Amino acid sequence: MPELPEVQAVVDSLNKDNIPGKTIYSILSPNGYESVCHDNSLSDFQKFLNNKLINSIKRRGKFIIMELNDGYLLFHLRMTGKFLNELNNDTDQKYVSLQIIFTDKSSLYFKDIRKFGKAYILKNLKWLENKIGIEPLSKKFNSNWMFSTFKSYDRMVKPLLLDQKIIAGLGNIYIDEALWHARIHPKSISSRITYYKINLLCLSIKNILKDALKHKGTTIIDFRYGNNEKGNFNKQLKVFGKENQPCKRCNQKIIKIFVCQRGTHYCNKCQKIYKI
Repeated sequence: MPELPEVQAVVDSLNKDNIPGKTIYSILSPNGYESVCHDNSLSDFQKFLNNKLINSIKRRGKFIIMELNDGYLLFHLRMTGKFLNELNNDTDQKYVSLQIIFTDKSSLYFKDIRKFGKAYILKNLKWLENKIGIEPLSKKFNSNWMFSTFKSYDRMVKPLLLDQKIIAGLGNIYIDEALWHARIHPKSISSRITYYKINLLCLSIKNILKDALKHKGTTIIDFRYGNNEKGNFNKQLKVFGKENQPCKRCNQKIIKIFVCQRGTHYCNKCQKIYKI
């Protein structure tokens, strides 16, 4: 699933394509998959979005937010969601869940092969703000906040970091990378991790995300943005996807386990486990 850097790459691409400033004329579902409309019908979307101006496009967590002159249109890409300005071939049509037609006769297509992606129409953002937590690149996300938050839970650190209600935008790739950089075992209990290590983890998360943003995210299999472009942060990965390869720090083989049903990569020698 695309994480914060990948979603930001999509937002940047939509802004570059001058989608803000366009007015919505109509909404269609070319493949008839109306379940893409979260908690609403396609007819509801058509009524809500008709003649709405897109003022700006931004990101919050893993959500893409199109701010309208009245209300909001949100997207969550999930596994395979992507935007296209035009369809490359007839085959694309069966994977397009939503087509936004603008008054200038151009279109924006939401293509989603696995059909997990969702679109949302909202009058305000209260629902979203109640659903997701702090932004990891914000000033409020710091070592003191992390230490206080970690102390309030007796949870394994990886599932805690994955919890979007606590921290918005982190996912499997960048959590594995940050834990490796901070030398923390993914099964460590959050309340037992020292302030020193949490400070390292906080810095690692911020630095890795900033670096990944520069590389337009990570393309492992499906992620694309803009004109079918790939993120190239995969060249910078130290541990994610490196099962049985030597650790870049100590040369011991990287191990893959499952934590909270998520494939998790770590170095058993470098990364200390903090237990109750």
